[in-house]
Amino acid sequence: MPTVAEQPKKVVRVIAPTISPQEQIKNQFRQKRVVAYCRVSTKQEEQLNSYETQKAYYTEKINSERNWCFVGIFADKGISGTSVKKRDEFNKMIRLCKQGKVDMIITKSISRFARNTVDCLLHTRMLKQLGVDVYFEEQGIHSIAPGAEFYITIYGSIAQSESENISANVKFGKAQSAREGKVPFHY
Repeated sequence: MPTVAEQPKKVVRVIAPTISPQEQIKNQFRQKRVVAYCRVSTKQEEQLNSYETQKAYYTEKINSERNWCFVGIFADKGISGTSVKKRDEFNKMIRLCKQGKVDMIITKSISRFARNTVDCLLHTRMLKQLGVDVYFEEQGIHSIAPGAEFYITIYGSIAQSESENISANVKFGKAQSAREGKVPFHY
C-alpha cells in the first residue's frame, strides 16, 4: 500500500457559476413588474367605452396575479397604430422599459401594439434585448419565446394590411360621396 507521500496529488478545478446563487434566488422570488398597453383608433363613443373597458380589465388582471407587480396602464385613445411617433403613452412606456422598470407588457393583440410590421418588429426586438416580454393576449404569443418573431411578423403583416384596406375603403367612400354630391357638413 502506498504511503501518503507516494499517492498522486488530486487536482481540483473550480468552475465558477455563470449566475450567482444569490442572484438566481433573488430573481426567482422577485415579482414581475407588469404594465398594460391599450389603444383605440377613434374617439367614437363605442371605442371610448372599449378603451375604459380595456383599462379596467388589465388593471384587474395584473393586480390579481400573485407574482406580478402593477406598474401602470399606458393607453392612447383616438390614435392610429400605423406609427409610434404620435403615440405619447406608447413612447412613455418604452422609456420606462429602457430605464429597467418593466419586465412584461400585456396588450390585447398585435394590432393594438402596432399596425406597422416594421415598428412592431423593431420594438419587440429592442424590448427582448432589454429582457422585456411583450404578451399578445389574443394570439397567445410571448415575444421572448423561441420562434415568436415569426408569428409576430405574420400577424403584424395582417394588421398592417387590414389598416391599409380600411384606409383605402374610407377614401373610396368619401370620393364616391363627393362625386354624388353628398358631402357631409359637420357643425
